[in-house]
Amino acid sequence: MIVGVPKEIKNNENRVGLVPSGVKALKQHGHTVLVQTGAGHGIGIEDRDYVKAGAAIVDTAKEIYAKSEMIVKVKEPLPEEYNLLRENQILYTYLHLAPAPQLTKALMERKVIAIAYETIQPEDGSLPLLTPMSEVAGRMATQIGAHLLEKANGGKGVLLGGVPGVPRARVAILGGGVSGINAAKIAIGMGAQVSILDVNSKRLEYLDHIFGGTVQTLFSNSENIEKSVTESDLLIGAVLIAGAKAPKLVSKDLISQMSPGSAVIDIAIDQGGCIETIKQTSHDNPTYTVDGVIHYAVPNMPGAVARTSTYALTNVTLKYGLMLADLGFKEAVAKDGALYRGVNVCNGKVAYLQVAKDLGLPYEPVHI
Repeated sequence: MIVGVPKEIKNNENRVGLVPSGVKALKQHGHTVLVQTGAGHGIGIEDRDYVKAGAAIVDTAKEIYAKSEMIVKVKEPLPEEYNLLRENQILYTYLHLAPAPQLTKALMERKVIAIAYETIQPEDGSLPLLTPMSEVAGRMATQIGAHLLEKANGGKGVLLGGVPGVPRARVAILGGGVSGINAAKIAIGMGAQVSILDVNSKRLEYLDHIFGGTVQTLFSNSENIEKSVTESDLLIGAVLIAGAKAPKLVSKDLISQMSPGSAVIDIAIDQGGCIETIKQTSHDNPTYTVDGVIHYAVPNMPGAVARTSTYALTNVTLKYGLMLADLGFKEAVAKDGALYRGVNVCNGKVAYLQVAKDLGLPYEPVHI
């Protein structure tokens, strides 16, 4: 198979779909790899490194898309890339289609085979290709939140850990999944007073166990959300329903009740966000203020630590990429249920039920 790796064009996105070790693995399996010039430059991987691993370097994204049977990316195609996609071409990347009707329709019209990293799901319910970026985003959320709370950045002038004799900052985390746990780890490490809310009682028991009582675990109901949000200095939204739009858990009214200079970070922004006042921002212009509360909602947060993120991501994506290249699409999804669940668009139809529901589009599963 001919596998293409274009340079990412999303704002400040320096991650890349394959590192040289991935190229080498594909070459050892007999495949051809095309890499757009400069694709890895942002993380210190030069064209010569890809050539040494066995890739061919091409000048333009247009050539990559025209020649490749499978495109391996990090982020979803942007509108300027839609017309480069070809019928029956495999697109293997993060997609987050539930809040993205324009992208979904473009993939349907181009009759692309769109496989989303974030919905590849083994029988145990885990999301192995989402996990490393959720870990990065969770850890970054607390780090960024601490920065936003500084007075020079518009915050209330609070140190997360306080100092002896002064109260610690209060951090509320909505969602006790991978992102939430990692946000809590950093917040606890910085000395903050941390609460995690979740709807899964067993998850709350697990969180209480692993954190040894250093976090307050709360069942996520309207009363606990209201109290936690309005009393927090830093609010982190980290809810996830695989492949679906994030539920709006925090109303504009609750945000207005937070004290001025508080900060909100919504990791769920890729799936539409879980806070009513949230809207996508970018690394160039990451924040805005609503009722005196700073909002941060960059959808590609891990792009800020692109080198760490790229290597963490390719550790988990290569397995399924090799499977697709070795077996071809039909045989690969027939053989592996996790990969089958990763298919979001195929034959011009939405093949992932939750995306179809959220966008009001017909659902047609992949027939194998």
